[in-house]
Amino acid sequence: MANVPVFISFDYDHDDDLRELLLGQAKHPDSPFNVTDWSLKEPVADWKDRVRSRIRRVEQVIVICGGFTDTATGVSVEIGIAREERRPYFLLSGRASGSNRKPTAAAATDKIYDWTWPNLKALIGGAR
Repeated sequence: MANVPVFISFDYDHDDDLRELLLGQAKHPDSPFNVTDWSLKEPVADWKDRVRSRIRRVEQVIVICGGFTDTATGVSVEIGIAREERRPYFLLSGRASGSNRKPTAAAATDKIYDWTWPNLKALIGGAR
């Protein structure tokens, strides 16, 4: 099975460490995914267009949820773009403390999945 290209959406101000962990997992020899791109931090006028272009190049979007994801407006915009571009996304629990928050753009039915290697592999494979 070929690796699935993914986009990582996360709260840049609070959860960049989690992005780093996910990048590390993508390097595992049995990883079913590779990280093509992730959220933008630089404050540029065309950031939404840049994110849209990045999301168009992937097959899935992984949304890492942390303690402040509900206030991260960029994450909600990225979920909206993923929907518009018909890219599936799933929410991943970033913090073991359980204080993870759904982005405001997440659907009420969106579940935050535990971040385990078996779950991640299954979610990339389309299991929900």
